[in-house]
Amino acid sequence: MQKIPTWLPVVALALGPHEGRWLMHRRPLGKHHGGLWEFPGGKVESGETPAQGLVREISEELEITVPQGHLRPAGFAQEEYESGCAQIVLFLYTCSVWEGKMRAVEGGELGWFTPQQIVSLAKPPLDIALAGQFFANLPD
Repeated sequence: MQKIPTWLPVVALALGPHEGRWLMHRRPLGKHHGGLWEFPGGKVESGETPAQGLVREISEELEITVPQGHLRPAGFAQEEYESGCAQIVLFLYTCSVWEGKMRAVEGGELGWFTPQQIVSLAKPPLDIALAGQFFANLPD
């Protein structure tokens, strides 16, 4: 019997639209994928659903509250499997409601961009795939 490869669930948020723009986070230079723009989010912890993990991650990273009931699944992307490595599966949710004053708690930069601008931003591979899926399916 073949072993099932391990995987790592990661969640991300397309927050918006806010005046036709969506929130992106630029990763701090000293971190993996430093300097690249991404949808904010992070790893799902053991015992959490993806939506619960996303609410927690957004609170930790941006100091805002997104109501879990307003999160809507919007797509997913996954890394190619590499032997001996956990495969990352990135789930994208969308939400247009939040509470609190937003800031990049762990550093980096926050910015609001149009879909066309986001597609052109330098992003990690999974965020490239998600941006392509998500913005291609938005109504004009």
